[in-house]
Parts: sequence; structure tokens; C-alpha cells
Amino acid sequence: MEWSLESGAVRRHRIGGEHRDGPAVAPQPAREAAAQESPADACGGGSRTRKRRAEGSGGASWGAGTGLSEARAALGLALYLLALRALVQLSLQQLMLHRAAGHRGEFNARQARDYLEHITSIGPRTTGSVENEILTVRYLLEQIKLIEVQSNSLHKISVDVQRPTGSFSIDFLGGFTSYYDNITNVVVKLEPRDGAQHAVLANCHFDSVANSPGASDDAVSCSVMLEVLRVLSISSEALHHAVIFLFNGAEENVLQASHGFITQHPWASLIRAFINLEAAGVGGKELVFQTGPENPWLVQAYVSSAKHPFASVVAQEVFQSGIIPSDTDFRIYRDFGNIPGIDLAFIENGYIYHTKYDTADRILTDSIQRAGDNILAVLKYLATSDVLASSSKYQHGNMVFFDVLGLFVIAYPSRVGSVINYMVVMAVVLYLGRKLLHPKHKTATYTKDFFCGLGITLISWFTSLVTVLIIAVFISLIGQSLSWYNHFYVSVCLYGTAAVAKIIFIHSLAKRFYYLNASDQYLGDVFFDVSLLVHCGFLTALTYRGLCSAFISAIWVALPLLTKLCVHKDLKQHGAGGKFIAFYFLGMFIPYLYALYLIWAVFEMFTPILGRSGSEIPPDVVLASILAGCTMILSSYFINFIYLVKSTKRTMLTLTLVCTVTFLLVCSGTFFPYSSSPSSPKPKRVFLQHMTRTFHGLDGNVVKRDSGIWINGFDYTGISHITPHIPEINDSIRANCEENAPLCGFPWYLPVHFLIRKNWYLPAPEVSPRDPAHFRLISKEQTPWDSIKLTFEATGPSHMSFYIRTHKGSTLSQWSLGNGTPVTSKGGDYFVFYSHGLQASAWQFWIEVQVLEEQPEGMVTVAIAAHYFSGEDKRSSRLDALKEKFPDWTFPSAWVCTYNLFVF
Repeated sequence: MEWSLESGAVRRHRIGGEHRDGPAVAPQPAREAAAQESPADACGGGSRTRKRRAEGSGGASWGAGTGLSEARAALGLALYLLALRALVQLSLQQLMLHRAAGHRGEFNARQARDYLEHITSIGPRTTGSVENEILTVRYLLEQIKLIEVQSNSLHKISVDVQRPTGSFSIDFLGGFTSYYDNITNVVVKLEPRDGAQHAVLANCHFDSVANSPGASDDAVSCSVMLEVLRVLSISSEALHHAVIFLFNGAEENVLQASHGFITQHPWASLIRAFINLEAAGVGGKELVFQTGPENPWLVQAYVSSAKHPFASVVAQEVFQSGIIPSDTDFRIYRDFGNIPGIDLAFIENGYIYHTKYDTADRILTDSIQRAGDNILAVLKYLATSDVLASSSKYQHGNMVFFDVLGLFVIAYPSRVGSVINYMVVMAVVLYLGRKLLHPKHKTATYTKDFFCGLGITLISWFTSLVTVLIIAVFISLIGQSLSWYNHFYVSVCLYGTAAVAKIIFIHSLAKRFYYLNASDQYLGDVFFDVSLLVHCGFLTALTYRGLCSAFISAIWVALPLLTKLCVHKDLKQHGAGGKFIAFYFLGMFIPYLYALYLIWAVFEMFTPILGRSGSEIPPDVVLASILAGCTMILSSYFINFIYLVKSTKRTMLTLTLVCTVTFLLVCSGTFFPYSSSPSSPKPKRVFLQHMTRTFHGLDGNVVKRDSGIWINGFDYTGISHITPHIPEINDSIRANCEENAPLCGFPWYLPVHFLIRKNWYLPAPEVSPRDPAHFRLISKEQTPWDSIKLTFEATGPSHMSFYIRTHKGSTLSQWSLGNGTPVTSKGGDYFVFYSHGLQASAWQFWIEVQVLEEQPEGMVTVAIAAHYFSGEDKRSSRLDALKEKFPDWTFPSAWVCTYNLFVF
């Protein structure tokens, strides 16, 4: 007995009294002939001599002549993905499910906004400035005093202004050492009237980067903490543990104030857990992007108490991988305090992070309310928890955690996740094994088609990646990088369409030449299984490496497999009609919705970062690679539609046309990367340092002295867009590296020289700060262990950088900084970052140089750069005049600095 659907795709044969499903089986002579096919036909349809036919009168059309309409399939897939994207956007814009009523005992966003506006009205608050050390501290203390007056008699409030001095080394930005002196922390302890033996810490920082009001980073967090302190202090519910609020004044100086607190303050010993409030963007939702280390109970505390959860272990593993060139106080509490915690940050609109546009009016009151509700709830939960007192008992393993569209958080131990993941892997093994180990007359056909399909899929992905990379490299070479920075969907139309078109093209070739005589439905089934295997491979690899993010692959394996098993019977009986497609899309709803949710977060974080990632990394190459990866993931379970439609010509033509038109528009410079739009600025970041450099020889005499404005563009386009507006800034003034000086002889504020190697030097008059830096050698002595100890003294502004390069035959064995062991930065030189508060004594430190072979040029070169970030010394007339020439779509951050180099 033989029957078929209208497409002829599925046939049932009675062979030896047994019913079998699948492609028609050739008679024995034909199978023997097929076994002798040439290697060239291994992946093709040459082994099958059947012709596709459209027979019968019922069922859906999937055959060559009457297959699924290309237009309907393409439109259906596009609308499906757009609908899912709309759901994601709706979730992201829904800041709060329930607006707080503002009653007594509840967080009041309006009060927090009042704090925010007062703090930002002070202006930029760099460490060591009057604005930071006096005005902001005074305001904080005044508000804390008012809160103390209103507090409930159940609670006791203690306040301490700490001014620590210390030093530490850190591997952030390639590795450097930090030294701080007399910086400021405002510390508040809220505890039960009878005291407490344990505490939870809430941390924010009130300082800002130079030239930015720092509303999101991090004044809003300090405002939220002030309001949380007020609400907790008037609460009639007694606390079991203390809550310590740390308003630290030197986070932008690479985490100095938090180090001073956790290593020196007497209250630090009480702390059992912490919450750190940060920002990588302006407003929106605050994302939990780090937890731990280990201590799964902290995640459970957030899950149980947060009113508007937004958390992802994926963000945690991405951030801790070092891909994002940033760090927070979380690292200090973890590494130097051995304390577990939760790290939260606003991530939206990173385009204006650390710029003059980071103002209070850009932060929605709903965002403040949302953050306040969450922080208040979590702190209250921890301060009344029995776990906090014995938290060390619960320090075991990591947690898999992720929110579902901001509605709730799913969390479970990673060891449970591993068991679930391997169970999903076993289900796939059984599913595919059953097909691969079918009776012999089908094994050869399915196995061959399956592995050829796997090869074709991998080839399509590889060629897709290569294609977008070629386009990205070409765009970068012609000077049109970042064309999508102000128009993100340009990148989708350029790289996304190219990636999709190439994948469809490769599979269309395979369908036409390799699988010429294969059944459409059979091929759709094969390529579904191929995608399942690929995702299962990712799941296995991620689980084996112990990554909690493997849960994503588990979703992308388990739910599609379940969908396939559910619709398989209907597919056989009725074909792949509208009912089948509806069920298939429904089954893919959760994997694709969550994938788009994560993809949004990836682009929301990475796109702005690519505009400040330096001159060495082509951002188009990075973005094109990410888009290609997203395309591969999103196309995986829809590849089978390529084999189910009549043709893909019009789809490929449309995609190619969109890509080509976009490419030509990008090459012509139609899409300008930057924007000065008041509602949505996307500025180009430029650093301008008016500096005077003095180079001293081994005998102490000046061998070179120059002065100019050192210009650094923080993105890959350099000055190409600026030159038409300021002709004197062009490639003829490219800065030359001083090969014999550490870090090329430039006054780097932070060790980012490996990210920015293209810079410009415009000659200018000398600068003469009122508070000049002084540097001198105090002593030089021979140690008993045959090394030379050099002791130095330095005085100057609140921010200075010290650089060291040892000569051939010499090594730096130890110094008085950090833990005593010198730490090199990338490139082999040593970088020391120094800052102090308003008043500080002279900075004295020593280094020991082990001389293995004396050199006539000396044993070590040292240099010190003084950076003037505040006060009158920050400005110069030449610097102001140049800054005024910059177009309004730039953000030039300018200051004065001096540089002195010495050889010993």
C-alpha cells in the first residue's frame, strides 16, 4: 500500500508486511547502485532517483510545484520576530508594575529627586575638588542630620566622615597600582537601639568624572540611598542587623574610597553582605549584573524581596569575563573584603554616560522609584534575615538566575542546572540516536543527509560571518566606521541582511544541487535535527565549563525538541499546513522571545561602548560579528523553511537590495555617526590635554622641552570628522611616540595606552599652573641584598600619574606601594595612579632596582604627570579657544597637565 500527501513529501510503504514512514525506499538493485555512487554525490540527491511529485487531493502543499509561498513564509517569519521584538520593548518600557503610593514608610521618588537635583547642581565633583570634598560632603551631612532628627526611637544613627590613606594593585585595564591620600567617605550606620553584631552595606559614590555632572554615575544612587535611609529610620519595624550606608568620594579614581573603607574602617568588620549601586548608562531599569562570589542565598534574597526584578547571570558572566572595559566597587569588596554582594547598574542610554549630558532631568522619576523600591525591599529583607548572621554557612556554589521580562526571577543552584542540562542532552541523544540507529535500509540515507546538512549549516554560518567581516573591514578602511552609532538599524540593514542573505544563499544552493530529488518535508526534518544538535553541542560545552549561562542553550534545546515531538504526528497526518506552522511558532515562542530579550541587552550595553573603545579595535568588525552571531542563532530553527518554500529568489533579492543600498549610502557618508540632538545626544568623545613636557637626562639637565595640546579621540574614527571644522587638527600633527620613555612619553591619566595609539599633538604655549608639581629624589642607597633603593617625594594637584621603565639589565624587585610587589601594565612599563583629598602631605615612596648589568644610559627612567581637573589651573586660554571650535556633536573633556621625566 502507498499513499502520499499533496506534496508527495511523506509516503508510507508496506515492506515485508511492515509499515514505515519516510522517503520512498528504492528496490534492492537501485540501493546497490546507490551504494556505488561517486564521492561527489555524497551530500547530494544522486543516491535518490525519486522525483518530487504533487499527488493526491488532501493536505498542505509542500512540493516543488505547489510548495509554501515564499512571500507568505518570509512575511510570516518577519512579522513573528517583529511581534516578539515588540513584546520585549513593551517589557523594557514598563518600568513598574505598581506605582508606589508615596505613603509614610514607602520610598518617595520625589524626595530622592530633590536630593539628586541638589547634588548635581554642585557641578562636576572630582576627587580633591572643593565641590567634592566640601560642598557635596556638607550637603550629605545636612540631609543625614535631618533624617536623624526624624528617625524612630527604635533605631540609632551614627555618622562618621572617614579620610583614609592607602595603596593597592589591581589587574584592571592591563594592571596598575593605586595610591590615595586623605580622600573622603561619609559613612552612616543605622542599627537597633541596642546595637548589632552584623551589618549589610549599601554603597554608592558621590564623586564624578571631570566635566560631567554625574547624575546617573552616581548621584542618583546616592539620592536613592538617602531616601532609603530616611524610610528605614522612620519605620516602626525593628531591624535585626545594622545597615551601613557608605557614600564614597573616590570611586572614579579607580575604586579608591571603597578600598579605604573596607580595609581600614572599624565598621567594616561587621559587614556580611553588600549592595553596590552603579551606572553604565542613564536611567531605565537597574540590572543585577553581578552577585556572589558564591553565596546563593543572596540571589534568593533578591528574588524574594525585589518588587521589580531585572537580573541576569548572563550579564554577570559577560562582565566578569573582562570583555567590558569597566569595573565597580564590587571588585574591591569581593577581593579585599572577602564579602559577597549584589551589583546593580542602570544600563540604558550609555551614549551620554560620563559626559556633560548626564544630567538629572534625563533620569525618569519612575526609574528612581523603581530602583528605590527594589533597594529598600532587599535591604529590609537582609537586615531582618536570620541568614545574614551566619552567612558563611551558606557559601556554597553559584546560582543560575534570570528574570522573565521583568515580571519575576527564576533562580536555582548551578549544580541543579547542570543536572537539568545533562538530562536535556540525554533526551537529544535518545531522539537523534533513535533515528541514526533505525533499520539498516534507512540508516545510510538519514545519517548521510544529517551530517551533510550539519556541514552545510556550518558552512553557511562561516561564510555568513566572513561576508559581514569583509564588509566591515572595507567600511573601516574607507573611513566610514560607526555609521550606525546614531542610527542603529543601519547596522541591521547592512550586516544583518548580508548575514541572512548568505545563509539563505548557501542553503538554496544545497537544495538545488545536493538535495535535488529529496522530499521537502524530509529535508525540513533533517535540518531541524541539525539545529538541535548544534544547540545541544553548545549546551554540553557551556555546562562542561561550568557556565551558568548554559541555561539559554537548555531552553533552545528542550522547548524546540518538545515542540517537534508534539507536532510530529500532526505533520505526518496533515502536512505542514497553517495549523502546523501555528503550533511550531508557538513552540518557539519562549526561546525566541528570551533570545531577543538578551540580544536587546547586548546591543544596549555594547553599542555605546563601541563609541568609546579606543582607536585599535574596529567597532564595525565587532558589531558585525555580534550581528552575525545573533543571525545564526535566530535562523537556526527557521532554516528548514528554506527547504519548504517554493523558492527563495525574491527573499534573497530583497535582502541583497537592502544590503546594497545601505552599503552605498554608508560608503557615501550619508549616515553621520554622532548627534547633538537635545532629546537623544550621541556625542563623539575627545580628550584635550594642554601639557608641558620636560625631559631630563642622566645628569639631571633638561634635554628636551615642549608644549602643546595632546588630543585623544576615544573611538575608531579619530579626527576625520573633526578636521573639516578645525583644519589645524589633521594627520600632519600626529603625535610621535618617545621610544625611550615609559608609555611613549605621554601623560596618560589611566593606563589605556594599549587601546588608544592614534593621537595628535598641536603645538601650544607653555602652561604654568599656580600649584605646580614638584618631584625629587630624596635618597639613593645600596641595600644589603645588592639592589639600589630610590626614595622619591612628590607634591602637586589631586591627580597624578607616575610611570616607571627599567633599562636593559635592570629589574624592579619591590616597592613601597600596593602589597610590595611591583605590577606592570600592558607593554611592560609600570603605572601608578595617585590622588589625594583637599589637604595631603607630600607623597613619599621608594622603589628597589636590581641591577644585573650596568648600562651607560642608567638603570631606570621615571616620569610623573600632574593632572589639573578642577579650579583655575584646569583651564588655559589656548585650551578654551580650541575647545570652543569643536562642533556641538562632540564632547571635548579638557584639562591642563604637566609631564616631567628623569633618568637614574
